[in-house]
Amino acid sequence: MTRHPHRRFLIVETGQPIDTLRRHGRFPHWIRVAAGLSADQADTVNVEAGEALPAGGRTSKGEALTGVIVTGSSSMVTDRHSWSERTAEWLRDRLDAGMPVLGICYGHQLLAHTLGGEVDYNPQGREMGTVAVDLHPHAGEDPLFGPLPARFPVQVSHLQSVLRPPTGATVLARSDQDACQAFRWRDHAWGLQFHPEFSVDHMRGYVHARRDALQREGQCHQRMAKDVKPTPQARGVLRRFVRHAATLRGH
Repeated sequence: MTRHPHRRFLIVETGQPIDTLRRHGRFPHWIRVAAGLSADQADTVNVEAGEALPAGGRTSKGEALTGVIVTGSSSMVTDRHSWSERTAEWLRDRLDAGMPVLGICYGHQLLAHTLGGEVDYNPQGREMGTVAVDLHPHAGEDPLFGPLPARFPVQVSHLQSVLRPPTGATVLARSDQDACQAFRWRDHAWGLQFHPEFSVDHMRGYVHARRDALQREGQCHQRMAKDVKPTPQARGVLRRFVRHAATLRGH
């Protein structure tokens, strides 16, 4: 792993993995490993548990932050939990100050909510498993998505979606079931509905855990689990965010 000692990322923890996957660690660990960050390059604040976010664009130790990554969660943005709304206010201040931010799944939706977009249950229902996303032509100019093919696989697990992107946001990718799989806001914030940190084991674990719900919804969890495959292009988006955030911040 290439070391960049001046890079300091804050991972905002908004939820926990399902019980059967907690042996693999918590979401910040999954994200840190997938992003190629060392343990001393990433701090975690568990906002769901009430931990306080640091003031300004610095860590709790006073070091300048390179960027912020917001995790997924089993919570719903529309529930407007107090910890979630406080996090949205904090994100708004960081975004206005030019801090690079990446939101994943719940983080993607919270970012859209923070910026005035609309989040709610997807009218087409649950989206889960390995699905294909299609890039819009202008995504070729995006620093995170530019190197990718026009279609590539991602891991997804969500009931809510960004139904209306924030004003001024650029939608970069869509899937058959979700018109906003990814967006960029200005030049320093991105939302990803998909999970770039999910491995095949993570995704299959979620599919098996949701088998009863999937059956009620008329979907076959066994077929869905069998169709799960690696998504290296999605992981590349996460790693490019880390590099691009460092470039933006001069770290």
